[in-house]
Amino acid sequence: MSDGKRVLLAEPRSLCAGVRRAIAIIDLALEQHGAPIYVRKEIVHNHYVVREFQRRGVRFVDSEQEVPEGAVCVFSAHGVSPQVRQNAEARGLDVLDATCPLVAKVHQEARRFARDGRTLLLVGHADHEEVEGTYGHAPDQTIIVETVADAEALDLPSDAAVAYLTQTTLSVDETRDIIAVLQGRFIDLRGPATDDICYASQNRQDGIRAIVDRCDLVLVVGSTNSSNSIRMVEVARRLGGRAELVPDVTHFDPTWLAGVSTVGVSAGASAPEILVDQLLDRLAELGYADTSVERVATEDIVFFPPTRLTGVADAP
Repeated sequence: MSDGKRVLLAEPRSLCAGVRRAIAIIDLALEQHGAPIYVRKEIVHNHYVVREFQRRGVRFVDSEQEVPEGAVCVFSAHGVSPQVRQNAEARGLDVLDATCPLVAKVHQEARRFARDGRTLLLVGHADHEEVEGTYGHAPDQTIIVETVADAEALDLPSDAAVAYLTQTTLSVDETRDIIAVLQGRFIDLRGPATDDICYASQNRQDGIRAIVDRCDLVLVVGSTNSSNSIRMVEVARRLGGRAELVPDVTHFDPTWLAGVSTVGVSAGASAPEILVDQLLDRLAELGYADTSVERVATEDIVFFPPTRLTGVADAP
């Protein structure tokens, strides 16, 4: 490893197509309806994005029941349960749905497996909004599985008709281990036609894998409640690297750089590039101005906002 101080910048990083779509929906809603508009939960899990929208008159609420009757209400990118939609309809809310299309796909799969009479094993974190929404599509038939130990402890017979789905922002490696346990336990197990973990989560984790062996320290820009950002840090550490989560440059600790020649930098799928730029500027001030890019994939997917806001049809 070179003695010179340098930064290895992983690519792709920062905002994914689903997050860009969610942000665009609020931008268009503000433009067409004016403030205030209401958003159920955080539109995406990033404090900078939330603060900027609050500054422009967006009000974030924990429940659709807090939204004034008839007001504009945006559902976050993480998706909601059918009960939330029913509550919003009962209040006459003007709903704009910013659910990521990849999360909506998981909801469709949950309904299909439930119709088939299968017990749904939902791999994910019980307290995450995405899992709460997916669970709500088949609550009487769904068991949440958070760990390998949970998978091993399931009180179901080996011939039970079961199916599994996963939260889209999990660690690819950890999810693979859980699914392997399920496959070993159940002879009538079904799964999604394609991997539920979203392309952006996979790409950002692959970016970490590509650089970690060449870095003395890996910094992942992302909020503390961002599942995909936390998984990136975990991937680096699992591979033996030093890694820290950096919500923004004010959380960066220069003492982390003691004895460090090469710093790896990436960002979660909900972290705007401006936060990466601010961190790179700070690193440059500290002597880490030599930056090279490691690209593991090219992302050209675009998810369009609803037609009622743009006049442009949703991407297939």
